Amino acid sequence: MQGFTLLEVLIALIILALSLAAALKTASVTVDNSRYLRDKTLAHWVAMNILTEIQVKRQWPTLGHQEGSTEMANRTWYWHLQVKTTVDPELKRLELTVSDQPKTAQPLSLLTGFIAAPQ
Repeated sequence: MQGFTLLEVLIALIILALSLAAALKTASVTVDNSRYLRDKTLAHWVAMNILTEIQVKRQWPTLGHQEGSTEMANRTWYWHLQVKTTVDPELKRLELTVSDQPKTAQPLSLLTGFIAAPQ
């Protein structure tokens, strides 16, 4: 009866270890991507909600910057709104960024909308 040599067993273990390491790395990247996409989706929903609230209020927003925070999905989201003029005096441009950090250079969502002057 003949079995495996020590060298064959070690080579098999090395191959198994490399395969498992690659599988763990792939799983880790997948989890990170899922988290990132979930955060981007929630941030976009926050941006859409804030923009909708502004449009529903039917108030003519003042030019400049506004900041605030809101809760969604048991988390605090920080938003920054910049109101700009357009070539049409009856229309304003709203640029809204949303992040999960109070002061960050890279927002998770950027949404641009327009609002007409109230009638």
